Amino acid sequence: MEEEKKSGKTGLIITIIVAVLLAGAAVYLFIDSQSKGREIEEMTQLFEIEKEEMENEYSGFAVQYDEMKVHISNDSLIRQLDREKQRTQQLLEELRQTKATNAAEITRLKKELTTVRQVMRTYVRQIDSLDQVNKQLAKENTRVRQQYQEQTKVVAQLTVDKQKAEEKVALASQLDAAAITVVGHNKRGKDEKKSKNVTQFVVNFTIVKNITVQTGEKTVYLRIVKPNEEVLGKDMGYTCKYENVVLECSEKKIIEYTGEQQEVTMYVDVAEFLSAGTYTAYLFVEGVMIGEQSVTLN
Repeated sequence: MEEEKKSGKTGLIITIIVAVLLAGAAVYLFIDSQSKGREIEEMTQLFEIEKEEMENEYSGFAVQYDEMKVHISNDSLIRQLDREKQRTQQLLEELRQTKATNAAEITRLKKELTTVRQVMRTYVRQIDSLDQVNKQLAKENTRVRQQYQEQTKVVAQLTVDKQKAEEKVALASQLDAAAITVVGHNKRGKDEKKSKNVTQFVVNFTIVKNITVQTGEKTVYLRIVKPNEEVLGKDMGYTCKYENVVLECSEKKIIEYTGEQQEVTMYVDVAEFLSAGTYTAYLFVEGVMIGEQSVTLN
């Protein structure tokens, strides 16, 4: 009997111990599950915060790409920035569609964000370098433009000086007539003041000495203008050029110029009615007027 009692007590003790162990295990599992739940909740909140921060950074990069394009004019670089902006916006959209509990995807997009950040820094450095180069080029352009303006002024002044020098040389190399006289003669070859009796005009002049003028044959053209502004003897068909205009002339004469002073006489026969008034004689050589003189007839 005593053995049965001992056996019963032992079984009861074992049962109590098992019950206590089971109860302890249940309590532990309950506490552990509660702890894990809190950890999961805390982890989810952390991912939510991190996800929001990543979204803000992605959005900021997209805006920054637009701002960078405003300050550059390089078409190739603008296209590159557009591609990076599109890639950033695509990653942002993927992030927005990813649940905070998807740790693997969050981690991937976080790595992508690191790459985007590095690319952004590269473009910032590149644009800053271009900006420095552009500033230097702008300074150089300003300096070159100032030098060009100064050189232009110098060239303009040299051109003016050259033109003046050429004009002086041209003037120096032209023939000049001095001591010009215009006299009307009657049919007896005497000086005549009455227009109705004049049958010929005699023009005397001196070609001035000029060693700078090329020697040789020179054609002297005489143009006598009547009081009514018509040219005397224009029917003879003599013409000469003066200041790009073709002028009718009264007479011409070829002389052999030697560079020394030379006396010249030209005659113009009158075969038309002459009215009273002033008659002006103009002398031309090689497109240059070398002198003029007038006579008044009664």
